[in-house]
Amino acid sequence: MAASPEVVNGAHPASFKESPYDPLFDPLVTPTGRGQAYAPTYWVGTAGTPPEDDGPINSDIDADIVIIGSGFTGLATALNLAQEHGVKAIVLEANRTVWGCTSRNGGQGQNASGRLYRSQWIQRWGLDTAKRLDAEIRGGFEYWKSMVATIDCDAQPGGHLYTAHRAKKMAFLENEARIMKDVFGYNTRMLSRAELHEQYVCDQEAHGALHEPDGVGVHPLKLAFGYIRKARALGVKIHPASPVLGWETVNGVHHLRTPGGIVRARRVAVATGGYTPQGLHKSLTSKIMPILSNSMVTRPLTEAERAEAGLKTTTFITDTRTLRFYYRLLPDGSMQIGSRSSVTGADAKNPRHFELLKEGLYRKFPSLRNIPIAYSWWGWVDVSHDMMPRITQPDPREQIYYAFGYGGNGVSFSSHAGRRLAERIMGRPGEQWNLPIYNSPLPGHLFAPFRRLGQAMLYKYYYLRDEHL
Repeated sequence: MAASPEVVNGAHPASFKESPYDPLFDPLVTPTGRGQAYAPTYWVGTAGTPPEDDGPINSDIDADIVIIGSGFTGLATALNLAQEHGVKAIVLEANRTVWGCTSRNGGQGQNASGRLYRSQWIQRWGLDTAKRLDAEIRGGFEYWKSMVATIDCDAQPGGHLYTAHRAKKMAFLENEARIMKDVFGYNTRMLSRAELHEQYVCDQEAHGALHEPDGVGVHPLKLAFGYIRKARALGVKIHPASPVLGWETVNGVHHLRTPGGIVRARRVAVATGGYTPQGLHKSLTSKIMPILSNSMVTRPLTEAERAEAGLKTTTFITDTRTLRFYYRLLPDGSMQIGSRSSVTGADAKNPRHFELLKEGLYRKFPSLRNIPIAYSWWGWVDVSHDMMPRITQPDPREQIYYAFGYGGNGVSFSSHAGRRLAERIMGRPGEQWNLPIYNSPLPGHLFAPFRRLGQAMLYKYYYLRDEHL
């Protein structure tokens, strides 16, 4: 594994002592950190100097609205509260700003949210609700694109390719393409293996692909830094190295204990994604299944190396495995690929997970086998137990709100989730609140204490189904 590049410091290095990055961090068992350095991601290595923040909390303060978590969702919520509602929220972050999912994802902005396909929406909720949900998420994708257009974040439009990693998966893709076109009105199209190779990419595993026109690849950390600058310009305060170590509600006021002081808030929104610590609040106990995803980036490829590999497009790609690979060519010519990783944080550094990712890349593009890997990292994804997100107020008696469960599709949807979360906090009415992602809390799981055991067993089954059955 290649050595990690030097991680740049934020704008307030003297305000607290930065602690080392913990590669074994596990939200189910690891105590909340404070001021941890960034993971050694390609995004951190190429985003430039982080924008200024407001330093850690250093005294007791009072606030109207506090947002816990400074990733895409937390920042989008704070930005919308300031822009649309005139409210200047306080954002609390345990480590560096945008330390979690936002600085570790694949940068694939899709017209999606959660892990279910649109055909599964119809099966679960019926056609009418599925169409309304599609309109909501499609509108959210357009909103995100409008945000991207105002921030220099290396945007790469071109849609999204689903590649069939086995011949039998073509029928599945054909059905999804038909539903997206005939039911929801998308201009989807199917590509044969020859068409895929000629027009897009010579993926040696692919037997064909579904192309959907909606999709934009971005540099997620540059995008997040843009959110920070916009939010702080409107008066939002962002406090890193300020983990919530205790939460007590007294007469309707939430007392959030941080190392530097107690923040008393009338309303609290939680946007901590896959990095939500155990015990943060009772409404979140066992509601999220944090899943590790590995990612790596090669050094920039030469024009000849890209030609030999058949890399003709920067359109991002996902294959049809349950334990899917997602990959794309970045603006500087580097190749990025990600997939599932360890079940636990303690096993995250096991070389076999890195080898699995490399072999996935080499199966698809054999000529890249000897290309050095420049960056390798992993991060936690927030997956809900029913595979769909929630943006809601779980208990109408408490002024507590959250947005969770994007299942790996949060790059684009998180901005819309933040917008809706801000509306929820401010009590704005709307027909959208009747949709299933808004009108119920995250479901729990009866066997939550044993979910890691179940996950390990499922991974073995998924591997057999993906590759052999």
